Amino acid sequence: MGRSHSQLSNHLIQRNCPQLSLSIYFYFSSTIFAQQLPFPYTMQRATDCQAVEGEACEELCDSENCTCSSNCSSTAESNSDSPVILKILQNWAPTVSHYFDKEHYTYAGQHIVIQESIEHFGAVVWPGALALSQYLESNQERFNLKDKKVLEIGAGTGLVSIVASILGAYVTATDLPEVLENLSFNISRNTHNMNTHKPEVRKLVWGEDLNEDFPLSTYHYDFILASDVVYHHTALDALLATMVHFCQPGTVLLWANKFRFSTDYEFLEQLCNIFDTSILAEFPESNVKLLKATVREN
Repeated sequence: MGRSHSQLSNHLIQRNCPQLSLSIYFYFSSTIFAQQLPFPYTMQRATDCQAVEGEACEELCDSENCTCSSNCSSTAESNSDSPVILKILQNWAPTVSHYFDKEHYTYAGQHIVIQESIEHFGAVVWPGALALSQYLESNQERFNLKDKKVLEIGAGTGLVSIVASILGAYVTATDLPEVLENLSFNISRNTHNMNTHKPEVRKLVWGEDLNEDFPLSTYHYDFILASDVVYHHTALDALLATMVHFCQPGTVLLWANKFRFSTDYEFLEQLCNIFDTSILAEFPESNVKLLKATVREN
């Protein structure tokens, strides 16, 4: 597997590492296979804060250690509020199946059963969903979801939406049409007997028909949740436009992602250029970062 990004500082992401190779994970039965993807081109450094205009980092990464001595401007968060270093808890037991898997989790005292399929990227529980679910459960005082309006984009299997629902939120889980059947199944089976607000499942194609399907005059969300929505695909511009559409004043975007590709870091920099952004937590063993973003105050 390629170089781990857990060596990076809390505030910097490496740049100019031509030897770096990254892995995509595919789940077949109970085994994980990794396909190495070399990147001959450079990677743009991004930070958990707004980059200073015109400032560029000049240090290069050598073949052994990726380092950078430059710092970016501080975020709206206090400088003393450093990201916490966490480990994704292994509170699940893998099953063996050639097509469908049912994974078992426990969050907020509730047993959750998730049906997976290897036919779609969106039908697999990825590390970002585990990290975000764990963080929401452990930080209820900081991010109180009770009776809050929550939208999850790229909900996939629905794990994060289910956890948010257990924590008392009014949840709308969205994804592509081909994912909705499994998403609806998982959400229904895990919430129908709970004394919680009934989650809603809706189609959302990033960047398409946002004003028609989710007019801002009607839809305002307290939290936007997203996990592992950024990877090597062609809809990153549409994803960013979708985040901009839904993130209104007062909205908090919580985004957890396993960083795999150069495009992941480029997306992060674009996000930092638009929103006030900070890293809440890092999961070095999984290369997952959890970020908070809010609309930048003028």
